[in-house]
Amino acid sequence: MQRHFEHFLYAHTDIAQFLRFATVGVKVSLIDIGGVYLLPWLWGMDVYLARLISLSSAILAGYLLNRYFTFGHHQRGGFYRQMAGHFGVHLTGGAINYAVFSGVVAVGAIYLGGHALSWLLPLVAVWVGGMVGLLFNFTVSRRWVFAKRPGGSEEDL
Repeated sequence: MQRHFEHFLYAHTDIAQFLRFATVGVKVSLIDIGGVYLLPWLWGMDVYLARLISLSSAILAGYLLNRYFTFGHHQRGGFYRQMAGHFGVHLTGGAINYAVFSGVVAVGAIYLGGHALSWLLPLVAVWVGGMVGLLFNFTVSRRWVFAKRPGGSEEDL
């Protein structure tokens, strides 16, 4: 069991990286979902504004976790170059995610209206948007943001 766990943590295979990326995605989704529910409850904030704040917080946490956990030391480039790339990719993925989220909320509101299960709508919308965003973000992050750069140094910007 320990051998499998170590393989998960340190392997450079595509599947191991994807599983680590998805694990990070689950963690940052908790930040995102927490914001979507807590911000309106605590401060009476609109769900769309709450999602923008929670998604931004999740992207920042995701960068740090992906840099140090998912892609590891062997593929690091310059901290600021990667941060800029990560935010660019994840803002694009976030825009895709947010569009899917908004569409699910809008369509769900039409069909669920005042139904007792309508409180689950933001959760379902975050999940569906997150799945679409996950596929986009992993593909682009792996190939562009965290790709090993030949001859690059840790100081690269």
